[in-house]
Amino acid sequence: MEALAERLSQLDSHVQGAIRVVAFYDTLMRRRVDLPALARATAGLAECVAGIGLHGTGRTIRMAPDGASAPTPQAPASSTAPITLDDERIGTVWLERCGPPNPLDEVLLDRLAIATAASVERYGPARTTMADPALVELVISADSDEAARARALRLLGFAADLPVHVAAVHTRLPLDRLGTLICPSRPVKAAPLAEVGVILATTLDPAGFPPGVRAGIASTPRPDRSWSDARTALRFTTARQPVLHHHDLGSLALLADLPPHTLRANPDVIAVAHLATVPQDLDTLEAYCATGSLRRAAGLLHLHHSSVARRLDHISKTLDIDLTRPAGLTRAKLALTAWHLLDN
Repeated sequence: MEALAERLSQLDSHVQGAIRVVAFYDTLMRRRVDLPALARATAGLAECVAGIGLHGTGRTIRMAPDGASAPTPQAPASSTAPITLDDERIGTVWLERCGPPNPLDEVLLDRLAIATAASVERYGPARTTMADPALVELVISADSDEAARARALRLLGFAADLPVHVAAVHTRLPLDRLGTLICPSRPVKAAPLAEVGVILATTLDPAGFPPGVRAGIASTPRPDRSWSDARTALRFTTARQPVLHHHDLGSLALLADLPPHTLRANPDVIAVAHLATVPQDLDTLEAYCATGSLRRAAGLLHLHHSSVARRLDHISKTLDIDLTRPAGLTRAKLALTAWHLLDN
């Protein structure tokens, strides 16, 4: 290997050099070397410090040309390349060359990234977020037997003795990025199922969901029951409450079991649907239902309380509900929640 590296350093032809770099890494991959060996071989070949960094584990390996660990502090990278696995970026490889990059550095780093991804996959479990939707479906399906579910969880990289939390999400953000935000310590897996994203995680931080994402989070530790609860919670989310735990719904979750035609036929729900055509009236009703107080609703809406009072008087007449009475407020909350269920 050292002899090949010496010959490569003396090559004049870029094409011949690139071919030999490819052959060099093909040999390393056939020998199934680990990550430190890959970094060490690369540093010897490039005659400068070579590094490998993995996002999921936070692991960084830096080797010097003499085969020892590179000294700290780390020098600026002269060239970098992404490590990708299953179309997901899982890390970076780089060279710390003094002076301008070598003409073969780009080829070298490209092959190092491929070899690193192969090593990570072989000695895994691979630290990717995106998962095979078929495996995820086996985990969350109520029709799966326990043996199949346990095997699917094992293949996804989850330990048998750890709970698995389930979230159902609507997001424009890529699921792999969302997964790392809400579960930075891993393991976390995600997959799209129909129009809903599924996230499985050992720990899950609700505060990690960024703006614009709707998420329903299950409470039960059983993944099959969790999926049903997470989807139900997702249906109850709103712009003001985009992330919901199923256990916070309490008896409101019973509304999700009612047939949609029953909800649509209710006079209060019909009145709220009509009210929703005027955005400021809908915002006012939502703020009042959320706070139960005229002054707190005014603070939420950044309006004077007298303006909110006028709006609520108009809304009361439109709904034919006395919002100043506890029973009227309860009716309005239920009708508004039912309308959101239909809208979601």
